Amino acid sequence: MIDARPLPIFVKRMVAVLDALALICRVLTGVALVVLTIIFGWLVFGRYVLNATPTWVEQAALLLVMLIAFLGAAVGVHENTHLSVSLLRSSVPPKVRSFFVVISDVLMAGFGALMLWFGAQLTMFKWGSLIPLIQLPEGLRSLPLTIGGGLILLFSVGHLIRLFLGVDDRSDTIE
Repeated sequence: MIDARPLPIFVKRMVAVLDALALICRVLTGVALVVLTIIFGWLVFGRYVLNATPTWVEQAALLLVMLIAFLGAAVGVHENTHLSVSLLRSSVPPKVRSFFVVISDVLMAGFGALMLWFGAQLTMFKWGSLIPLIQLPEGLRSLPLTIGGGLILLFSVGHLIRLFLGVDDRSDTIE
């Protein structure tokens, strides 16, 4: 439970920035989902009505799915709605649960850092070649991995900072 202490200014600003980043990700993933639906509608229309299948749709759809998956996962980490197994964490005493919450956040930060590092290397490596049919840099395929990893790292560090300051308001944390 959160006590009534006022939040330090830097925590308020950090939370505001992280919330804004999560909102941007939600908007981008929502727009990407709408675009994905529209281009698949165009694919079906082109194939069955015009009898001319638009070949670029598959490549564009793969890019959009990557964007939706990795930015959506980052938002899930921020909002504590990502897939997790909380049965063990919920069935232990509060002190042990606190330890599990910290370990979980540290592991998520480490995983995000690895995604950021190796995703950036892959993006730079593939940037010089082009995706067939849409002629965009191949590195765009791994750019959502890189950005998503960086956001997972940021959001996890944000959770850890709030946790150690005693102002973490996630429901699955310390009671």
